[in-house]
Amino acid sequence: MLGALSPAAIATSSRNVIRDFWDRVHRIPGGSRLFSKAIGLAAPYTATIGAHVEVLRVGHAEVTLRDRRAVRNHLDCVHAIALCNLAELAGNVAIAYSMPNDARFIVAGLNIEYLKKARGKIRAVVDAPVPESSARREYDVVVRMLNDRGEEVARATLRTLVGPKKAGN
Repeated sequence: MLGALSPAAIATSSRNVIRDFWDRVHRIPGGSRLFSKAIGLAAPYTATIGAHVEVLRVGHAEVTLRDRRAVRNHLDCVHAIALCNLAELAGNVAIAYSMPNDARFIVAGLNIEYLKKARGKIRAVVDAPVPESSARREYDVVVRMLNDRGEEVARATLRTLVGPKKAGN
């Protein structure tokens, strides 16, 4: 089942496999964990932070990151690059879920502001644009990262290029 989100499956399917897989598994016990694990297998570097996709629907995603030693820096807070990785994961699943079946995307740039030290569980919240077609177009995907108290600790903007899948896919 985890192979459903392999890079090859994503690139060659005539369906939106991210949306299909989430819709199939997120309601079953452990389903969102299974989905998060599958995303990590498709994008191994993303898996290094151990984030959990908790909410995913058209134009919206929420992904959490547990505060633990593996993601901390020398100042005893969540490392800047772990936050960057969290922002990319959250923004990517939001846009991927929302795209038409014949579209693909790539992050063409990323800007991030660190607003305060990130401690505790961090929730990345995305309200993403919804591509109406696979026509080549750039979208700004804004990701807000909040601590347990709801304070914004970081904000990222992913410059995401959406376009059609390669012919024959």
